[in-house]
Amino acid sequence: KSHEELLIPPMLCHAKTNVMFLKTHKTASSTVLNIMFRFAERYNLTVALPADQLFHLGYPRTFVAHFVEGFEAIGQNYNIMCNHLRFNPLEVKKVMAANTFYFSILRNPIPLLESSYIYYKNNVPAFRSSRNVNEFLASPMKYYHPADYRENIYARNIMWFDFGYDNNAEDDTKYTQAVLEEIEQNFHLILIADYFDESMILLKHTLCWDLDDVIYFKLNSRSQDTVQTMTPESEEQIKAWCSLDWKLYLHFNQSFWRRIEETIGLEMLEKEVDHLRTRQKELMETCLSEQEAVGKDHIRNKALLPFQSGAANILGYNLKQDLDNRTLRTCQKMVMPELQYMSYLYAVQHPHKKRKELGLPLLWTRLQEN
Repeated sequence: KSHEELLIPPMLCHAKTNVMFLKTHKTASSTVLNIMFRFAERYNLTVALPADQLFHLGYPRTFVAHFVEGFEAIGQNYNIMCNHLRFNPLEVKKVMAANTFYFSILRNPIPLLESSYIYYKNNVPAFRSSRNVNEFLASPMKYYHPADYRENIYARNIMWFDFGYDNNAEDDTKYTQAVLEEIEQNFHLILIADYFDESMILLKHTLCWDLDDVIYFKLNSRSQDTVQTMTPESEEQIKAWCSLDWKLYLHFNQSFWRRIEETIGLEMLEKEVDHLRTRQKELMETCLSEQEAVGKDHIRNKALLPFQSGAANILGYNLKQDLDNRTLRTCQKMVMPELQYMSYLYAVQHPHKKRKELGLPLLWTRLQEN
C-alpha cells in the first residue's frame, strides 16, 4: 500500500443511515433513487413511500407528512426519503429523524430544459403548442401562459419549484440571495448531475458509505436520437428565461467544487472516480447481455421496462440469461426502474395494503418469497 492510503485510518466514521434526498426532475435523480433504495435494502431501513396509489409524495403539491404511507402509525421513524416531492422542510421534519442528512442534485439548466422539453412534450401546454425547443425559446411568453402555471412548471425554473419556491418569481437579487441561503441551511450537500461520478464519490465520503453503495447503472436516460440540438441563441435564452435556476446552479456548482477541494482533493477524486468506473464496468459485464442500455422496443423482460414519456425513448437493460440467484438479484436491483422498485418496496414494507397498480407484469413477486 502507498503511504497515502495508510494516512487514512480505517473506520473513523459510521455509515449515515438517516438520509433525505430531494429528488429533482431530469437531473439523473432516478439513478440516485435506485442507489438509495438499494442502500435501504442492504441495511434493512424503512423508506418513506408514497401512500396508497400515489406514485410520488404528493408532487406537484407542496409536501405534507400524510403523503407518506403509514405516517400516522410509524411517526418520525423513517430512515430514507427519496421519492419526488415538493420540498417543505417543516413537514419533512415530522417524518425524518432530527439527525437526518439532507442532500439534493442540480443540473445545468441548458441541457435540463431540452430534456424536459422532450420528456414532458405532451403534458406541458407551453411545450405542446411549440414545434421544437428552439421555437419555444425564441419567444417563450408566446407559449407560456400564466393561467396554465400548474401544468407549465416543467417549462421554467423547475429546480427552483422542486425546492419549494415560486418558479415564476421576479429574479430580484435580495430574494434569490435569501433563497440560496435558505437552501444552504436546509441541505448538507448539493450534488451536480453534470459531474455525476464525482458527485457519487463526494456522497460516498460525506455519508461514509462504501464504493459498492454508490455503484450504479444509468437509469431513465433516453436514446440520443430524441435529443434536439439547441442554437447558441436558445442556450443564451435559457439563462434569462430560467434565471432563477441558472443562479441556483452557478451557486451550488461553485460550492460543490469547493467542497471537493476541501474534503477529498482533486487528485484523490480522480483516482476514486476511476475506481468507480472500473467497478461499474465489471458489474455491467457480469449483469448485462449488451454492454449498454437499449431502446424500449429491445427490452426483453417487460417487467423491466421503464415508464415512457413524451417523445423520449427511455432506455432500459437486458440481463444475462443464466445468472445464479444471488447475482440475478443484485443485477435486477441495479436495473430496476423507479416505479417498479418503489412498488416492490411498498409491498415489502406494507404487505397488508393493496399493491400499487403499475399496469406492468410483476417480476417482483418472486423476490418477495426469498
